[in-house]
Amino acid sequence: MARLANTGLNKNLLILHFTVFIWGFTGILGALISISAVQLVWYRVLIATLSLFLYFKFNKTAFKVNRNTFLKLFFAGAIVGSHWILFFASIKLSTVPVTLVCLSSITLFTAILEPLINKTRISKLEIIAGLCIITGIVLIFKFETQYTKGIIAGLLSALCASLFSIFNAKQVKNHQAPVIAFYELMGAFFWASLYLLFTRGFNNAMLLRSADLGYLLLLGTICTSLAYVAGVSVMRELSAFRVALITNLEPVYGILMSFLFFGDINKMTTGFWVGALIVLSTIFLFPIAQTQIRKHNNR
Repeated sequence: MARLANTGLNKNLLILHFTVFIWGFTGILGALISISAVQLVWYRVLIATLSLFLYFKFNKTAFKVNRNTFLKLFFAGAIVGSHWILFFASIKLSTVPVTLVCLSSITLFTAILEPLINKTRISKLEIIAGLCIITGIVLIFKFETQYTKGIIAGLLSALCASLFSIFNAKQVKNHQAPVIAFYELMGAFFWASLYLLFTRGFNNAMLLRSADLGYLLLLGTICTSLAYVAGVSVMRELSAFRVALITNLEPVYGILMSFLFFGDINKMTTGFWVGALIVLSTIFLFPIAQTQIRKHNNR
């Protein structure tokens, strides 16, 4: 029985790592697409919602939910949309590496918010890990002052990501991951449309270049509908904090790809690398520390 449980856990960890790798590529696509952050997210969630709808129809999958669930997921879509808008805004206001490292603060936000929302005991180890990550981000903030607005947008994006991860960890226990993703993405599309409508964002700036269309199709299908469903599905076995911690590997993949595509390595100061090293070291050392503490407590 324990072996089956471990197999399931390892499978979910493998799926999550693959998903995070795909998410790491979204930053590259965001930098390559020429339209604004809000317009980019509008196209992204439109493509993702349509692709999931076609998936349900093709597989004859029931996806209806009751009114209460629909409203919860629909309004959660506002947080999902805000996360992506702030994420792409951060990239356009700074660089891909800066944005991805800021996104690592999701660990601290989740360590604090998950126990408060679920009314459980706060883990000291999780708080320490979160504080180490914040220390790294503060160092980046200090040395990368030309990217202040981008860093703030990146941190707010991480806060939104933490909130909907905690929310989805509860929802996935009662609903299938594709259904959750569909209604949240539908909500994100609605709220992004409403914002564009009131800010007169539906204008000539939304016209796409041929390259933009290809990037958006990749972003909306593989990097959004597929990756989002996979990211939600693993929460049946993994806690929101565990998911948040592994999600922090996104900077590793994203920064490496950023160097490959854009050569951003030349833009980064020593302060950035010290801060990034603290963040990434915390991510890798946390599971080791957690295992050692459990062994000590079981003696």
